[in-house]
Amino acid sequence: MANFAHRLKIKDNINTDYIISGRYKFKIQDEEELAKYIFDDIEKGFHEKIETGDFLVAGENFGCGSSREQAPVALKASGLRAVIARSYARIFYRNSFNVGLCLVECETNYIDDMDELELDLQKNIIRNISKGVNIGIKPISAIMKKFLEKGGVVGYFKEYSGFEDVL
Repeated sequence: MANFAHRLKIKDNINTDYIISGRYKFKIQDEEELAKYIFDDIEKGFHEKIETGDFLVAGENFGCGSSREQAPVALKASGLRAVIARSYARIFYRNSFNVGLCLVECETNYIDDMDELELDLQKNIIRNISKGVNIGIKPISAIMKKFLEKGGVVGYFKEYSGFEDVL
């Protein structure tokens, strides 16, 4: 598994309008174009810091606010491998897996900006290579892992035509 640095550690209660402002999410339909404006109200040009495979690290209640899927769609299109946070708003959590964006729940106090991280979903840990510590993560359910493997719910249904293999 490759190591990746995260680009920005953000605070608690980041709502979906901070992730992608309403002035963009209703005008821009192209996912890659939308991704150019993530966190634009917090830091202009933030998307330029992201390298494909990076992690975003946050605090509690990440993704609160709107139930629209543009926020997780834009984050996924930006090239992020996963968002790592202490907790997520319920609808954002579901929407993220629906579109194939990996969300990881764990204590984030042991991660600083630009730490090199390695995610192991099989062992349910994040290795902070920079600090030499392992951080336990909340296990992701089997069905959610399958959604991620197939790029989201639509990809899953195209391949399996339903939930029969996991029910």
